[in-house]
Amino acid sequence: MLQPIGDRVIVKVKDEEEEKVGGIVLASNAKEKPQMGEIIAVGNGKRNVNGDLIPMSVAKGETVFFDKYSGTNLKYEGEKYLVLRESDLLAVVK
Repeated sequence: MLQPIGDRVIVKVKDEEEEKVGGIVLASNAKEKPQMGEIIAVGNGKRNVNGDLIPMSVAKGETVFFDKYSGTNLKYEGEKYLVLRESDLLAVVK
């Protein structure tokens, strides 16, 4: 399994359902990039200037919203994931 380093998280992006406008299916490049996903792995945290570890404020299994154009897409064992810094996360769904 993938293990993020530092203040990064690995997110499984939730696929948005096909969008239809007036009976016409929009092309995938016309749709907005999904901004919601489930955290599947969390790094240890970030170190401050004194070297102290600041733990992550999110946990595995939480659903989050993230910045639209942030992160790095990667494919691992046939699945698509997004690697984000904790600062790219906007909100946790409770």
